[in-house]
Amino acid sequence: MGDIMKNIKPSQHHPNRDIVNFLVYKYADYFLLKFRTYYKGTLVDLGCGEAPYKDFFLQYVDKYIGVDWTNSLHNIKADVISNLNEKIDLPDEIADVVIALSVMEHLCEPQVFLNESFRILKKGGVMILQVPFQWWVHEEPYDYFRFTPYGLKYMLEKAGFKNIEIYPTGGFFTMWFLKLNYFLARNCRNRFTVKFKIYKILDLILTPIYFSNQLIAPILDKLDRRKELETSGYWVVAKKEN
Repeated sequence: MGDIMKNIKPSQHHPNRDIVNFLVYKYADYFLLKFRTYYKGTLVDLGCGEAPYKDFFLQYVDKYIGVDWTNSLHNIKADVISNLNEKIDLPDEIADVVIALSVMEHLCEPQVFLNESFRILKKGGVMILQVPFQWWVHEEPYDYFRFTPYGLKYMLEKAGFKNIEIYPTGGFFTMWFLKLNYFLARNCRNRFTVKFKIYKILDLILTPIYFSNQLIAPILDKLDRRKELETSGYWVVAKKEN
C-alpha cells in the first residue's frame, strides 16, 4: 500500500474502527487517498450513516450531500432521507462524484441503486463504490448480497457506467485473519461476558492476537498472486461518459 498510508488517515474517526479490524480501514485510507483526484464539485455520499468521511471529502469538494434512510442501524447524519432501494430524492445530474461505502450489500434492490446513482451523476462524473465479498453477515436482517468482480461489472454496465476499475481489498491472508479476528471478538463479546464484564479481560488477552494478525496478513498476501479470488471485498471506480 506504500508510503501514502503513513501520515494521513481519512478513517481515523470512523465509529467502527478498532483493534479487531483496523486493517480494513487502512485499506480504506489507501483507496480514499488514491481516488482523491476524482473529488470535486458536489459529492453525494449514498448510505452515509454517521458521515465519518465528511470532513475528509470537504477538503476537496465544494459541497457534500449525505443520503441515508431511516432503517439504518447507525446514528445517521444525512442531509437527505431517502430509501436507496427506490428512486433517490435528488434531481438528475446533481453530483460530480457519488460515493457508496459498505452500502450495496444492505440493499434488496442493488440494481435500482446503481441505476439511480447513474441518474444523479453528471456526465463525466465518477462513482466510487466499496463492497464486501468474503465477509460475515452483519447488520442483519439488512444484509442481502455479496458481489464478485464479474457481477459488479455486469451490474454497473447495465446501469450505464463505463471504464470500470475494480481493486481487491487485500488477498487471502487479509481475508482469513480478519475473519479470525471477528470470530474471536464475536464469541468473546457475547451476552454472558458483557453482563459480567469479563469481555474486557478477554479483549486484553486477545489484543496482541488481533494486532499481530493484521500486521502479518499484508506480508503473507505477497504470496497470493490472484488476490481478487479470495479477498475480503472490492473498491470500484466507474465513470459516466460525457
